[in-house]
Amino acid sequence: MTRAPQGNAGRHADSDFLAACRGVPHERTPVWFMRQAGRSLPEYRAARGPGSILDAIADPDLATELSLQPVHRYGVDAAILYSDIVVPVHAVGFGVDVQPGIGPVVEQRFDTAADLERLRPLEPEVDTPYVIETVRMLAAESPVPVIGFAGAPFTVASYLVEGAPSRTYGRTKALMSGRPDLWFDLMDRLTDLAIASLRSQIDAGASAIQLFDSWAGALNAPDYERYVQPSSRRVFEAVSDVPRIHFGVGTGEILRQMADTGCDVIGVDWRVPLDVARERLGPDTVLQGNLDPAVCLGPIEVVEAAVADVLRRNGDHPGHIFNLGHGVLPETDPAVLERVVEVVHGHSPVSDAHGGPG
Repeated sequence: MTRAPQGNAGRHADSDFLAACRGVPHERTPVWFMRQAGRSLPEYRAARGPGSILDAIADPDLATELSLQPVHRYGVDAAILYSDIVVPVHAVGFGVDVQPGIGPVVEQRFDTAADLERLRPLEPEVDTPYVIETVRMLAAESPVPVIGFAGAPFTVASYLVEGAPSRTYGRTKALMSGRPDLWFDLMDRLTDLAIASLRSQIDAGASAIQLFDSWAGALNAPDYERYVQPSSRRVFEAVSDVPRIHFGVGTGEILRQMADTGCDVIGVDWRVPLDVARERLGPDTVLQGNLDPAVCLGPIEVVEAAVADVLRRNGDHPGHIFNLGHGVLPETDPAVLERVVEVVHGHSPVSDAHGGPG
């Protein structure tokens, strides 16, 4: 990994979040939460109302409001775009919906070469103008940097091939190993979609991006290197003008391979202690994470101790963005996350490690 570029820092040039992405000294440890805009917030439930999440995403005013709610509630250091990783494939008409309590569901699974024709190139100004407008509005209104995002080619492919969330990824692995030519054609199409979507978000004002390879942990290291790494590397090469975060769940055994994609920050789930992750990846590695989301359901003193442990394991390294090891659980009390932010913001890696201001 190389030092992250400044990118669309603009009025957020002195942001602790962007400084941490670059691994340079800053005043206090930055924090944001995956799925911070979501069902745990009463104001989210009130504003979101009924209907598909894809409808909410297609409403820039609503998507902007939902993206900013956790910034105002928690005081987090970044606003992540309110969207979903299947928006590009939905927008080009592949036939994907997001069902409550289930996740992405595909009307007709990807199975043959003919299905490649259902993945035409994404034209963001035509297909996802609402995403572009939401990012523009966020960039203008947010008091903190805006994170754009996309689903990594492998994770999106797994939904298209399986037809729904999977525990085994059997169809996906069978396609990889049994029909590698078709697999790589699929990955090429999805890589192009991810690049087009991310570029449109960056051009609209996103200050950083995160590539969610949520289910890459289902793979062993050799399969990841052969079937997945080249595509993710191509995505990161195409968006090298802003800090780039890479995240997946259960990825402890492939962290090194994920880091070797050109990203600037590696997200670590709760299974691998932060200090162990940095030992595996090298002392200059910038990490994001990694409090277990389930801990936030426990007593507040337990939560505070767990937050302190994550900060201790980071060892006052300037390259650390505090986050959960996965998304906020819907039953989480927002007051607990408010306290997490308060504790994290009370920690200053500059003063503790470099003698700077507290």
